[in-house]
This record gives sequence, structure tokens and C-alpha cells, in this order.
Amino acid sequence: MSATPMPMSDPKAPLAPPPTSPRGPGSSGGVGIGRSAQVVAGLLLIVPAAAALLWSYVLPSVRTLSESFSRGDALGGPAEAAGGDNYAQVFERGFLGDLGYALLLALVPLLLALLAAPLLALAAARAGRVPRLVTRALLTLPLAAYAPLAVGAVWTMDRFEAEGDAWAQAPTLTAVRTVALLTAGLVVAVGATVFLAALRRSPGGGRSGPAALAVGGVLGLTVVAVAVQSWSLQSPVLLGQGDQIGPVVRIVRESLVHFQFGVGAAGSVLLLALLAVLGILAVVLLLATRTRIAFTGWRDRPADDPAVRAVGTRSPVALGLLAVGLLAFLGVLGYVLTPWLRALTSDAGELPASLSASEIQANTWLPPLISTVVGVGLAALAGFAIGGLRPLGRASELLLLPFAPWLFVGDGPLAIANFLRAREADQLNTFVGSIPPGWLCIPALVAFTLFFRGQRERWAAGGRFGATMLLPALPLLAGVGLLDWLVGAQSWLWPQLVVQDPENAPATNLLVMRIAQSFGAEDAAQGMVAQVLPLPMLALFLVAFVALQVGYLDRLVVRAGSTEERSD
Repeated sequence: MSATPMPMSDPKAPLAPPPTSPRGPGSSGGVGIGRSAQVVAGLLLIVPAAAALLWSYVLPSVRTLSESFSRGDALGGPAEAAGGDNYAQVFERGFLGDLGYALLLALVPLLLALLAAPLLALAAARAGRVPRLVTRALLTLPLAAYAPLAVGAVWTMDRFEAEGDAWAQAPTLTAVRTVALLTAGLVVAVGATVFLAALRRSPGGGRSGPAALAVGGVLGLTVVAVAVQSWSLQSPVLLGQGDQIGPVVRIVRESLVHFQFGVGAAGSVLLLALLAVLGILAVVLLLATRTRIAFTGWRDRPADDPAVRAVGTRSPVALGLLAVGLLAFLGVLGYVLTPWLRALTSDAGELPASLSASEIQANTWLPPLISTVVGVGLAALAGFAIGGLRPLGRASELLLLPFAPWLFVGDGPLAIANFLRAREADQLNTFVGSIPPGWLCIPALVAFTLFFRGQRERWAAGGRFGATMLLPALPLLAGVGLLDWLVGAQSWLWPQLVVQDPENAPATNLLVMRIAQSFGAEDAAQGMVAQVLPLPMLALFLVAFVALQVGYLDRLVVRAGSTEERSD
């Protein structure tokens, strides 16, 4: 695929493991650990992740299913069996229409993810090493500026008068266009990043087509899953602009506004079923294609190395196309982010009485940090167990299947069960209650499994554990942790449900309160916009993501297809 000299690993540490001698059934496979010890240690390291799965996903799902067959307000009054009446009401109130509306909103992001992102990645891969690294650095901009509530709210207030007629005359088309603009930068950035790893080819590394197809399939499923459970785009960006709403908005409205928990739970069950199918499809696709991630090494090969020249040369045509693509990318991104950046850098407005900026930042960033440390840490341990220690041998990746139904499940579908759990534990309006309820990051678990599976080949070939498994995984751990922390701090559905006291509220809650109190006046909400993702945190994420993109992610390659099992 690529016609570009690209950084390769040190020739002394080749990607392809050398032939090994036949081993007996009790051999350690070259990893320095007995096979029995690998099995025992692998299964033990999976136990904490399995416990977190049970607590954070399985039990809330079971409770949601139970609530869907009962009738009552769940606020202390008696509940009675409802049979299938709640599900009938869900369909009567337009669940299928809500789902279709969400899928319609996902259409343009899906096209961007599956067409624009791979084309940009292909042009970057063929344009040469420096243009590719510049592209990677620019792709970090929408990732570091991930603040969907703040960006969407400021955008809506800034464009309210200009787009008023469009919303009145064609609300659906205007909603599609608005979502496409607000998500374009992020979708292309994430898509191009993963496609760059899939399209990268190293000497002797095989074709990149199967890996690109696997990555594209999972990326498409991800876009659909995010769209059908989106909350940040629906409220307050699209809410109130037309008659149509997304499934999660109706679920929350029925449950926590109208106090019809059974009807809301029935809608959640249907949404959970759809997300489970999408998650299982994604994991099965990765397993069927034997997708894995490999680290190519810390040092680059010299440009005159014959192995590097074999990969290809720079393409002037690709360089020109890349320049056009990046200009379009930056143009859309600047158009969308300019109102938010203007509010972010202007004079801060007044903060709520008795609250300081430090207290607001603590309430915003500390609860998701706790969830991230635990959730990503458990995911890394389980990923190493499945992909690195491989307790079930060639069938080890099948251990991902119990986690697959909840791969794409966010706060929305399980909001009712988690809210009831927090209320029963008397955790509403408390710091503990504001911690996101997901204690396992399942997407991180899948990513770490694929990574350690790819690195296992070098470890089994006689590589040292620290050089082949531990050190290459540390930047990935840091990157996944930072991303999960940022997303958790900007996800405002959960704190909106459990925190009503301003003294314990994160910046997202306070921004929503300020918008409601000021009836959408931009100037009144300006001070709180700057608190959602303040400049120091924006700079922190930007520097970290640029360093990871240029210094680490550029050295990862996604492979797919058969490989000789030397490690099992």
C-alpha cells in the first residue's frame, strides 16, 4: 500500500519472530514462564475485570430488564407486574422513529469515517514521513478539544438567529447538517488515526487490505453505536429544535421526568439489545480476521536501508491530495470551534456564589479520574492475560465474547438502573455518587488484548518481557487513560442525574443550569463555558496527544490474517 519511507524498528529487533525449535506440551513457548503458570496467572488476572463487568454492566442490565416488566414510579410506591404493556407503550410513543432519526444523524459521520478518513490516511501514508507526522499532529486538535456540551451549546447560541429559519422550515435536514459539522473533525481524526495504523506496511509484514477492512468494519459499527445512544448532541444542541428526539432522550424523559420507570426501562432494554448485537459483531469481526496490533520499535531505520526502500517512495500526487484534505479538515474544524475558542479566551463571567474555580475543577476532573484509573487498569491487566499469557491457547481471544455485548454501552442505556442503585445507597449529591458507574473500560480491554496478542509473537521468539511487552505498553496505557479521562469528564448525563447540588456539581452541570437560567443568552453562560475544558487542561491534552501521535502511535501497525502460532 504505502509508497513512503516510513520509520521501522531496529533491525536487531525484527517484527517477524525467528523460527523456534519444537516444544513439548509443557513448554513455556519461549516466554520464560511455564505453560501451567501462564494459564493460572492469565485466568487470575481476568477475574477483577470479570467482577467489574458483573457489577457495572451485567447486574444493571438485569435490573433494567426486571424494571421493564413492572409498573410504578420506583420512588417508594408499590410496583405491580405490567407484562408487555411497557414495551407496547415504547413502540406507541415512537421508539422506532427515534431510532431511525438517530441513524439518519449518523449517516454523514459514517460516510466521513469510511470514506474521508481512509482517503486522508492513505494520502498521508504515501506522502512521506514528515507529511505523515504533520498530519498526525493536526489530527490531535479535535481530540484535545473534545468538549461536546460546551462546543455544541456555544455553537447553538452563536448560530441561533442565523439558523432560525432553517430549523423552522427543514428541522430534520438542519439537524443532519448540524451534527455533521459538529462531529466531522472528531470522526475524521479518530478514523484517520486507526486507518494510518492499518494501512502501514513494513517489509515482510504482508498486505494491509485485510487490516483496513477490519478496522473499517469496527469503526462503522462504533459510529452507529454512538449515534443511537448520543446524549450530548441531543441535549441541548438539537433538543427543542424539532419534534424528533433520540432514544436516550426519550428514555431519560419517561423515567426521570415523567417517573414512568417501567416504560423507560423497556426502551433501555431494546437499546441494550441493539448495542449488544453491534458489540458482538465488532468482536467477532476482530476475532475472525485475527486482528492484532504490533509495535515496530523505538528507533527508525535509515532511509537508505534496502528494506525501507522496498516499501516505496514518496508520491507528489499524494502530497498534493493530502494538502487539500488537511485544508478542508482544518477549515471545518476552525468553523466549528471558533465560537467556543472565542468564549474560552474571553473574560470569564461570574461563577456561582460560594463556588471557586478550583472547586468546580475538582468536581469535574476527580470523579472520572478515579473511574479511569480503575477501569483502564483492570482492562490492561485482563488484556495482558488474554492476549499476552493466552490461558486458553489459540482460543484465548474467545474470552472477549462475554464482554462483547457491552462493548459500546455508555451511560444512557443503564442510566435507570444506576440511578436507582445510587439513590438506594444514598449517594445522590455526593462525591462518591458523581463517580461514573462504569468500573471497566471494555473498549480498552479489547485494544490491550489486540496489542498484547501482537507483541506476544516477539516475546515468544525469545524477546525480553520488559522490552517486548511492558515498555511498549506504557505509552498505550497513558494514551488510553488520558482519552478515557477526558471523555468521562465531558460526559454529563450521569452527573446531571445524580448531582443537583451546585457545590458538588461539575462544570457541565453548572453550564446547563446557567443556560437554563439565562434562557440561552451566550454572554451569561460564557463564564461556565471556560470551566468545562479550561485552557490549562486543553493545553495538557494537546501536548500529550501530539507526543503520543508522533512518537508512539506512528510506530503501531494493525495486522490481520493468519499467523503462525508460535506462542501457544
